[in-house]
Amino acid sequence: MGFLSSILGFCGFGVGVSAGLVIGYFMFIFFQPNDVKVDWLNKFLELMWPYLDKAICRTAKNIAAPIIAEQIPKYKIESVEFETLTLGSLPPTFQGMKVYVTDEKELMMEPYLKWASNPNVTVAVKAFGLKATVQVIDLQIFAAPRITLKPLVPSFPCFAKIFVSLMEKPHVDFGLKLLGADLMSIPGLYRFVQETIKDQVANMYLWPKALEVQILDPSKAMKRPVGILHVKILRAMKLRKKDLLGASDPYVKLKLTESKLPSKKTTVKHSNLNPEWNEEFSMVVKNPESQALEISVYDWEQIGKHDKMGTNIVPLRDLTPDESKTMTLDLLKNMDLTDVQNDKQRGQIVVELTYKPFKEEDLPKDFEKAGTVLKAPEGTPPGGGVLVIIVHQAEDVEGKNHTNPYVRIIFKGEERKTKQVKKNRDPRWEEEFSFVLEEPPVNDKLHVEVISTSTRIGLLHPKEVLGYIDISLSDVVHNTRINEKYNLIDSKNGRIQVELQWRTAK
Repeated sequence: MGFLSSILGFCGFGVGVSAGLVIGYFMFIFFQPNDVKVDWLNKFLELMWPYLDKAICRTAKNIAAPIIAEQIPKYKIESVEFETLTLGSLPPTFQGMKVYVTDEKELMMEPYLKWASNPNVTVAVKAFGLKATVQVIDLQIFAAPRITLKPLVPSFPCFAKIFVSLMEKPHVDFGLKLLGADLMSIPGLYRFVQETIKDQVANMYLWPKALEVQILDPSKAMKRPVGILHVKILRAMKLRKKDLLGASDPYVKLKLTESKLPSKKTTVKHSNLNPEWNEEFSMVVKNPESQALEISVYDWEQIGKHDKMGTNIVPLRDLTPDESKTMTLDLLKNMDLTDVQNDKQRGQIVVELTYKPFKEEDLPKDFEKAGTVLKAPEGTPPGGGVLVIIVHQAEDVEGKNHTNPYVRIIFKGEERKTKQVKKNRDPRWEEEFSFVLEEPPVNDKLHVEVISTSTRIGLLHPKEVLGYIDISLSDVVHNTRINEKYNLIDSKNGRIQVELQWRTAK
């Protein structure tokens, strides 16, 4: 009976993984955190089911392989393999769903699931020189799982992991064939199989245990600053003439790849093919292994488009931390090294680069302790630091014509925007923005406004301001961190949660 129990255990694993991944994958593709319409979700799931079936089965095999390899030596089994694995043509249906938003940067859902499926799951077990083939057919599952998406992050699909738990033992009913014979017809075996499967699935997934499916790397998804890149644009030589009068008006644009922040710009040097700038900039680094500094020289035009005179890039991984490096770079038409136009001389630019990583002790130990305030790196200008703005969420924002909110931040003339959340009065963004400052912003204010833009072309009211606030920054300078909910001006009941941090090198 132990051998049969082990077979049933693996069948139970297959049932549990399949059910969990069905729910998890569906939530991965689409979810709405408020006013969930079950009929619409079921229709959507029906249309997507042929594609989900293949994706779920492929993932189930990948998840099952290392677990099976670890378990089979305990039962003296040579191998356990899925000969066939398809969940059938009938998708699960959701009879209802409760959705909870907690204070732990997570989204929690509790759907009631019914699934009467026609799967073809065949498991081949080899042991003691014999091979047994077990087939699962006519699967029925009634379950009330809890699906938690966490942590919520500012990268699509906006959560890093899916956790699926069962709040009670599920009702599982299915047919089981061994070598073509219906095992369920054996007296007493039906009840034994049902209880074994329920116990097996419950042991793995009954709350607080959970099936965990990682969607994103949380460390990369959060993309928190890890250092500062100091850039000094020294000079350029032998630039090409662009103007009709035989000169050019060059300036330099700087941008880090994988960053949504606007480019930094030098001043314009008029009528100069060998300009000197000696201008310094600081840029927030989030991944020194993959990010690169893009350096482009443009010819300024009073009217019309500015012409690009040349460009080059410097991968940050080529820089030694805490060491200044002066580089003379050839200006290229583009970064396609096979382009013959790159053989033409376009001049050179001289830059001085210093990457200052945050010290290890200044970084939060994990993302659950993200409330810890980091320090600015060494080399930060005396009295200066990094102002970090984290836009968490809003409540009860409502437009007259539409509610597709995003947040617009204005600080010292620079503008930043969050992503847009469609059709949502309680949006959650969890997006972070950073400003490197030469001195504490004790006399400055931060302007934050919630805006709704129509997603339909030709609507008479394309943009609406749903409310705004002006935050004095003197408190965050003295307290280093503030995390508050503010009442939005010009909004009936709207509120917005904004976290502010002032990070210094001390």
